[in-house]
Amino acid sequence: MANEVEIVGLERRFGSFVAVNGISLEVKQGEVFGFIGPNGAGKSTTIRMLCGILPPTAGSGSVAGFDIRTQAERIKQHIGYMSQKFSLYDDLTVEENLTFFSGIYRIPSAVRKARMDWAVAMAGLEAHRSALTRTLAGGWKQRLALGCAVLHEPRIVFLDEPTAGVDPLSRRRFWDLIYDLAGRGVTVFVTTHYMDEAEYCDRIGLVYRGELIALGSPNELKTGVMREAVLEVACARPQDALEVAERCTSVREAALFGAGLHAVAADASRATAELRAALDAAGCTVSRIEPITPSLEDVFVSLIEAHDRAAADKEAAA
Repeated sequence: MANEVEIVGLERRFGSFVAVNGISLEVKQGEVFGFIGPNGAGKSTTIRMLCGILPPTAGSGSVAGFDIRTQAERIKQHIGYMSQKFSLYDDLTVEENLTFFSGIYRIPSAVRKARMDWAVAMAGLEAHRSALTRTLAGGWKQRLALGCAVLHEPRIVFLDEPTAGVDPLSRRRFWDLIYDLAGRGVTVFVTTHYMDEAEYCDRIGLVYRGELIALGSPNELKTGVMREAVLEVACARPQDALEVAERCTSVREAALFGAGLHAVAADASRATAELRAALDAAGCTVSRIEPITPSLEDVFVSLIEAHDRAAADKEAAA
C-alpha cells in the first residue's frame, strides 16, 4: 500500500526555538494515524508544514506524492484540513457554509449539490441544514467543519485537535465519521492530546518537545515500549496511598488511576512487597496489587519521564 505522507528529518525553527525537531515517519493510504502529545509539543506546527501552510526549516517530505517544499499548492488540492479552532462562519447557515466551501474548492456545478447532500448526510446534519451555525452545539459544529473539509473528496484529511472542548459522546460520534472516511480509502492524520482517542488509531506517533519519541500501533506501544512494569494497586484511601507510594524506593512513579493507583517499577516483585508493607503500615488497606498491561497514558508518561531524565543527565554532563 502506497505511502500518502512521508517525512524525513522534518524541522521547524522560530528564531532560536525549535518547535519540530527532526521528525521522520510514514503514513499509508487509508490509515488512521494519530499524532499524540501534550499541548505545545509541535503537533500543529507539523500539520501546518504537511499542509503546505508553513515551510520547513530543514528536512524533506511529501504529501499525496507532492513535495512539501516545492509543491505546496499541489498538495492543497488533494487534502482536507480542519484546524483546532472552529473556522467556519457563524453568521451563515449550515447550507451556506457548505455552498461557500464548495466554491472555494472549485467543485464543478454539475456535482456540487450531490457533494453537499453527501456531506450533510455524512455529518448527520439533515435536521440542521437551515440552522445558523452559531446556534449549533459544539459537536455539531465539528461535524459541519469535517463535512466542509471533505467536500472535494480529498485523498488525505488533516484534523488538528478536532474534538477539543467537545463532550465525550460527541467525540465518540465524531470518531465514527473518521472511521467511515478511512473505510472509503481516505487517509486520516489526526492530532489529539486525549489518550483515550489514541486507542482508535491504527498507528500512533508520540511527540514531546518537538521530537518523535515513539511510533507504533496502540498494542505495540503498550506491550513493547515500556521496560518497567506497571502495577495496579487497589486500596483504601487512594489519595493518601499515592503519597505513600511516591516514598517507596522501588517505585519510579505513581499516579491516581480510577479508584486506585498505577505504580511504575523496574522490579515488579520488589515493588509489590514494598508497596504492600508501606500501605498496610499507613492504614491504607490493600485488596490487590498486580502487574497489568500499561495504558497508553502509562506509556506516554513513562516515555516523557525517561526523555526528561535523559535531557537532565545530558545537561549535567555538559
